[in-house]
Amino acid sequence: MPHTDPDTLRRILARDRTIAVVGLSADPWRPSHDVAQVMQRHGYRIVPVNPRLTEVLGEQAYARLEDIPFPIDMVNVFRREEDIPDIARSAVAIGARTLWQQLGLRSTEADRIATTAGLDSVWDRCLKVEHARLLRG
Repeated sequence: MPHTDPDTLRRILARDRTIAVVGLSADPWRPSHDVAQVMQRHGYRIVPVNPRLTEVLGEQAYARLEDIPFPIDMVNVFRREEDIPDIARSAVAIGARTLWQQLGLRSTEADRIATTAGLDSVWDRCLKVEHARLLRG
């Protein structure tokens, strides 16, 4: 089962400082943009993953997780649930530490893929809200 306890979420948020945001939009009104921008303001490195973009929030965008040439701690997902198992496989392949499915997303298959490979897994939680609640609260 995905992590929901505050101590584990605090540990993840304190440890995982480089966050690949899969499905990050350049539209400032989209939730993915808002969440990424807030996390960036709090000192996290945001790495956009969106094949239709070249740059978001001043950071180079990558088409796929596998294209990122440096280590990623967390994969934060803003995609349809049916896409998430493949994203989880990519997160495992690149050596990420955490798969975080945003609020409203809960792929049990992706959770199983991540946890079987030893990744922390979070689902149906907003990264920005949990950060505010647990680290700034």
